[in-house]
Amino acid sequence: MLPLSYPLRFLLVAIAGWIHQQQRDVIEYLQEENRVLREQVGPRRLRFTDHQRVRLAAKAKTLGRRTLTDLKTIVTPDTLLAWHRALIARKYDGHLRRGPGRPRVTAEIRQWVVRMATENPSWGYTRIQGALANVAHVVSRGTIATILKQHGLDPAPERLKGTTWRAFLRAQWSVLAAADFFTVEVWTGGRLTRFAVLFVMDLATRRVEIAGIVREPDGAWVVQCGRQITDPMEGILAGKHYLLHDRDPLFTDAFRETLAAADVEPVRLPPRSPNLNAYAERFVRTIKESCLDRLVLVGEDSLRRAIRQFMTHYHHERNHQGRGNLLLFPNANEHRSGMPITCRPRLGGMLRYYHREAA
Repeated sequence: MLPLSYPLRFLLVAIAGWIHQQQRDVIEYLQEENRVLREQVGPRRLRFTDHQRVRLAAKAKTLGRRTLTDLKTIVTPDTLLAWHRALIARKYDGHLRRGPGRPRVTAEIRQWVVRMATENPSWGYTRIQGALANVAHVVSRGTIATILKQHGLDPAPERLKGTTWRAFLRAQWSVLAAADFFTVEVWTGGRLTRFAVLFVMDLATRRVEIAGIVREPDGAWVVQCGRQITDPMEGILAGKHYLLHDRDPLFTDAFRETLAAADVEPVRLPPRSPNLNAYAERFVRTIKESCLDRLVLVGEDSLRRAIRQFMTHYHHERNHQGRGNLLLFPNANEHRSGMPITCRPRLGGMLRYYHREAA
């Protein structure tokens, strides 16, 4: 091969230097462009597709780690290595071929765990586990603990200390009753007269008995009502041991002595605590909103008739949400399928009951 002449060698060196300078200018421009792009993006994380990652990795392989670091690229060498490790991990990830782990506890079992813990505050995890085993449900103590925690229920000692008034009442349903007054304004002799109504509720069945209606109640009248409701044969307190009532002055010592003589212990509730006698308070709201507040009552007879009609409707024709949205004391001869549906109105149609006629 003939040696290059000096003029030609000089020309080649000049061309090579020009090309090298142009490449440096391009590299510097791209570097500055990357800096601007990084400033625009800020702390946000860029999202790349798998195809873009492959393209960047292929180009980066020929440059090497030092060159990539000097270039201040958007994707660092550590990021490229992380992509590589993730690709290897994905290759050997067999979770799609693995079967499910321990089966999830059924909704029925979860409901029973919560119900048992709620109805039995003294039961711990092992006691609940045994009760479930009695009905062929095998559940670990840890699973029971997790279910109770998810439903905000504490372990047995704390749960027992936090027994609510509602839970206490339900535990004593069969021996509890509640008494209260409400008043009604009635037109008599051209003016409004206030009548007092005393009622007693059997908390277990929600049966209500109107103990008395009077214009000017006094202690002697309340005592007489007490004798009536404690009658061993027909009184609503027969078989009851406790009567809840507020601190109304009409509930006198003589009234409480009358109850005690019939083995019924009066329970005076704290002042300004209507929620402790919530079922009686709710009955007052019900009879007023559904009946008495919607009538203009003229004379005591109209008041007694309205209350009598409502009590029949309340016991036999009104669905109670607190009792499973069912009738308290349904008529066994009604609800026959196939019979025509009819409406039974009371108080001029203000109260209505839809049912099937008896055969």
